[in-house]
Amino acid sequence: MRSPAGHWRLLAFCGLIVVVVLVFQGIATHTIGVTAEPKASTTAQTPLLGKRPIFSASGGHLRSIQPPPGRRIALTFDDGPDPRWTPQIAAVLRKAHVPATFFVVGSQAARHPDLIRMLVRDGHELGNHTFTHAALSTGPRWQRRRQLELTEATLAGITGHYARFVRPPYSATPDAVDPAQERELANLTGRRYYMVLADFDSNDWQRRGVAATVRDASPPGTTGGIVMLHDGGGDRSMTVAAVRELIPRLRARGFRFVPLSELAGLSKAVTAPRASPGEHRRGQVFKTSVQLAFLFISVFSVVLLAIGALVAARAVLLLTLATHHTRSTRRVAADAPEHLPRVTVIVPAYNEEIGIERAVRSLAGGDYPDLEVVVVDDGSKDATADIVAGLGLANVRLVRQDNGGKAAALNTGIAETAADVLVMVDGDTLFEPDTIRRLVAPLADPAIGAVSGNTKVGNRSGLLGRWQHIEYVMGFNLDRRMYEVLQCTPTVPGAIGAFRRDVLDAVGGVPGDTLAEDTDLTLAIGRTGSRVVYAEDARAWTEAPSTMTALWRQRYRWSFGTMQAVWKHRGALVSRDPRDRRIGRRALPYMLLFQIVLPIVAPLIDLYALYGLIFTDPVRVIGAWAAFNAVQLAIAIYGFKLDKEPLRPLWALPLQQFVYRQLMYLVIIESTVSALQGVRSGWKHLPRTGAAVIVAPKVEA
Repeated sequence: MRSPAGHWRLLAFCGLIVVVVLVFQGIATHTIGVTAEPKASTTAQTPLLGKRPIFSASGGHLRSIQPPPGRRIALTFDDGPDPRWTPQIAAVLRKAHVPATFFVVGSQAARHPDLIRMLVRDGHELGNHTFTHAALSTGPRWQRRRQLELTEATLAGITGHYARFVRPPYSATPDAVDPAQERELANLTGRRYYMVLADFDSNDWQRRGVAATVRDASPPGTTGGIVMLHDGGGDRSMTVAAVRELIPRLRARGFRFVPLSELAGLSKAVTAPRASPGEHRRGQVFKTSVQLAFLFISVFSVVLLAIGALVAARAVLLLTLATHHTRSTRRVAADAPEHLPRVTVIVPAYNEEIGIERAVRSLAGGDYPDLEVVVVDDGSKDATADIVAGLGLANVRLVRQDNGGKAAALNTGIAETAADVLVMVDGDTLFEPDTIRRLVAPLADPAIGAVSGNTKVGNRSGLLGRWQHIEYVMGFNLDRRMYEVLQCTPTVPGAIGAFRRDVLDAVGGVPGDTLAEDTDLTLAIGRTGSRVVYAEDARAWTEAPSTMTALWRQRYRWSFGTMQAVWKHRGALVSRDPRDRRIGRRALPYMLLFQIVLPIVAPLIDLYALYGLIFTDPVRVIGAWAAFNAVQLAIAIYGFKLDKEPLRPLWALPLQQFVYRQLMYLVIIESTVSALQGVRSGWKHLPRTGAAVIVAPKVEA
């Protein structure tokens, strides 16, 4: 195959974008300032006790700014903007013509810039409540500075102005700050910010009520102060009701509502300086980046939930239908008479000298009474043809032709025989003595047009062989049981399959215009209305690829060919022909979803898992991974029991998730990119080692 320009660069670029988004969102929302503010010590001095709640920094201490005289109240709101509660609170304030100051969380402001613009249009002031509602008196100082600077950048990008008022989360009133916290807050404030606490914390409306808040905010002789409320961080319905009641009560006591800057005696130019055009553009870029990061994370979350639901649904469907298939097959097998039609086994062979003798002897030496083996040498450059000719077996015939590909060789074999039943096998396949007898038995039913056998991995001693063995048993063979129950089998494997001649004639023989001629042929047979079934007791032992390179080449061909076959038969999706319904409504959607789309997006699971381990709760991530593996293990154990296989190889199943699964994802992705680019690919012969052997079935106790 020609390697298309930019093939892997495109994949690497897409992967880099995803990684950057995850890292950016993780750092911005989880890493910077993740600690809660500690409570002030009950035994330590509270240096800010009794001070007015607006402070500037001087010499490592917070100095209170004395407000001008007058009975004034500044309403402030923390933890927003919230798309549900902020508009409701703003509507109450707008109707009452009351200005307020909203201390916003930067990440929330970036997600809801329209709410920030609404507040500014209504004449409200903005304050800085950190980027992720994080502590400002504990943790590395650079992280705490980033908390304020990221929020500043966000507000500059939305409004064109900075916000110099800062309220530290978890420190509501001056008496909640101890000396150590004061030093840290003063060092952080510097000459850039004004630290704002509150005279009256009205956080718990349900406990204290509006009347108590009014009394606290306006005792006899008071000149007013700062009332702290919340417009985000939970259910704020009580806050909306309380603000509606609080405003007229305080006005009735002679208080005037003012912005925080007026209460502090500061100008807007000091508390909300204008950002330069360059700073405004940088803020817009940052704000947009935060929005995209949250959007992508939301999309990733939805995709992961969908993947989880699909995987769970498939597991339930697979186990349920596989159980039904096994029970019904046993009932039919017990009652069915023996069916022994004339059979020809067709073996397409190209450079198969290593295993062709063993394969042909196993095919010709079984217990089937009326059997012929036709080996079609497809222009081999080694000794394949000479080995077959030298076997001297009476029921084996050699046909030579110029190299034309596997489909051409199979069609040549079909033309060389008049048998009613044709069995197609690969040149490295080993049959058990009764395999053909069991394979053709279902064809006693005239409604059945083809039978898939049970392909087994014969070289499973190495780790790669074990992984493929697990995949064949818990994947391919369980799938075939499910497909038979749904009557929509999409693939009779090239390693072992039996076909009626009249059905092959009806579809024009073996198609040669896709790389997955077995899938293409099976879909064509299904569209004729003929059933395709699975004979689990008809076992064929094949040599699986023994190197990563060979495995990649094989799976690329399978994946690319499957896409070709799905595209070729896409008409079944919209066809009104009743014979197309099973393929068009069941097989093709399932193949699109689980063999193409799901593997393409599945790498997001691994990236999101790394994101969770680094930035969120690793215990939850490990628990989810353990649950996923437990489900996989349960499916594998069930599949191994059905196939009468020992369970020992399943120790390699968890390791399969780290290497083998990722390799399969990359194969699917490469195949998809190749298909979209219109790349042409030809048949590639895989090197053989002759390591495949027949393993006697045995069930572990």
